[in-house]
Amino acid sequence: MRVTSPAGGPLPGLPSGRPVLVLVGGADGMAAGELARLCDVFADLVPVLDALGAAVVDGGTDSGAMRAIGRARARRHGRFPLIGVVAEGVPAVVEPHHTAIVRVPGERWGDESPWLASIATEVAGGRPTVTVLVNGGDITFQDATASLALGRPLVVVRGTGRAADAIAGASGPGAALIADSPLTTVVAPAGLAAHVDRVLRG
Repeated sequence: MRVTSPAGGPLPGLPSGRPVLVLVGGADGMAAGELARLCDVFADLVPVLDALGAAVVDGGTDSGAMRAIGRARARRHGRFPLIGVVAEGVPAVVEPHHTAIVRVPGERWGDESPWLASIATEVAGGRPTVTVLVNGGDITFQDATASLALGRPLVVVRGTGRAADAIAGASGPGAALIADSPLTTVVAPAGLAAHVDRVLRG
């Protein structure tokens, strides 16, 4: 589906009234070993999301964290909606296990960031939401800031590399600003599923 103006209510073709996990982080910059470890972490998250009746909203491309959640969902036979938000002017290959792709205005990587955050709000329809940040580059800081601006809790998974580890260590002004937010929590990979469960249960 294609969205051309800011959401103002339920979006046709997308679920509504579900807890939502917003996934942001590494894409092409992730090494093969990092991707494999992330698939294992997300495999533990799949049954939690299914039990909660939750949905996941991410960047939708066949790379990095988005590839990992798609593969983990397939491996564990997940049922939760997996919604990708992709800027229409970006030459992106879509991750094949996503259940819906939303095309939004934009010509560059990162143009989807504010849309991803707002679409997650519409899908939630007042239910709890949380942003999970793994690995990541410069755009990941933008994604994290967009979620925090909406008052959404941010969970940073330490040990996953790059932006996540910079925020976990408050390394640099941008990372420190995100780390200092009362909405930001840093967790180890093994603690992610339990933490998401607590937050999305409200």
